[in-house]
Amino acid sequence: MNIVGVRIDGRLVHGQVANLWTPKLQVDRIIVIDDAASTDDIQKSGLRMATPMTTRLSVLNYKVAADHINNERYGKQRVFLVAKKPQEYLKLLNEGVQLKSINVGTMSQTPTTKAVTKQINVEQEDIEVFDEIAKKGVELTAQLTPSDESHDFMKLLDAVR
Repeated sequence: MNIVGVRIDGRLVHGQVANLWTPKLQVDRIIVIDDAASTDDIQKSGLRMATPMTTRLSVLNYKVAADHINNERYGKQRVFLVAKKPQEYLKLLNEGVQLKSINVGTMSQTPTTKAVTKQINVEQEDIEVFDEIAKKGVELTAQLTPSDESHDFMKLLDAVR
């Protein structure tokens, strides 16, 4: 299996993921890692509708995702991982999944978040999780779309601590 992209995006599969990232990365399968969505047929249906017709979709909890990735269930498929929060990727890393880099996309603003960029807002817990991920040697970047410049996410995060 070939993980060609790993993205945090609070909207999971939507226009940017489906229409910009998926073709740019030549994705065969999108794996959404989300415990709630993995057991909700309505959410899964919405995610399927947003996924390009030429791309397969799996909606899994982190345990099943880790098992499938570690056991190379998807063969030679080009796989794009998408999750709402960094916590899902820390759990994957703790399950032995190897990730080289994570692209931090849209994380919505709430009354308790700090703005890192216009599109990326983090809770204190998120900052701690990003620190843990970085300690494991995973590169963290911020890049909204493939045509945007990529930035070192940890440097951006340091500016709001």
